[in-house]
Amino acid sequence: MNILHTTRLTIRPFEHEDLATIHAVLDRAFDGGNKVDDAAALAERRSWLAWARLSQEWFSRLHQPPYGDQAVALTATGAVIGAVGLVPLLDVFDQIPELRRGPEAARGATAEVGLFWAIDPAHQGHGYATEAAQALIDDAFARLRLSRIVATTTYDNLASQAVMRKLGLRLTRNPLPEPAWLQVVGVLDNLA
Repeated sequence: MNILHTTRLTIRPFEHEDLATIHAVLDRAFDGGNKVDDAAALAERRSWLAWARLSQEWFSRLHQPPYGDQAVALTATGAVIGAVGLVPLLDVFDQIPELRRGPEAARGATAEVGLFWAIDPAHQGHGYATEAAQALIDDAFARLRLSRIVATTTYDNLASQAVMRKLGLRLTRNPLPEPAWLQVVGVLDNLA
């Protein structure tokens, strides 16, 4: 399990003790904080946290990419303020002309390595998403020798698109309305 350090952040595997914090962080980031005190939502997050922890252990043992989420913590205090990770993306990327690997679109889905981030709204606007994602990109290109990384978002998620631009991703727009989560795709090629 790889721990990454930046000037201000530590990117590390999640621990059992992170449950309440990461549940609140992700609920505020994605659901407006409506389920922070919801027992069912907490139980679901507990399951997700177990999966995230096991992913870090077992993908490494199987000599596979370190797919899954990791904690983004402030180095100075150790406080968890978000999550970042590499995720397997299987989708119809070839319907976006700039992403085709050949002259014709593939008939089905193709696989990519996706970059994911989420920062607590209370800590957004300080460059933490960019800093954490850059650390993951640097590690993925150097240690894993990935040829490219993609990130996806919706047309209206301008903050996510801004992070993609700061990271140097080339943004493309899906010419088709579906799928909704594949509206904007950022691509970063490993030029090393």
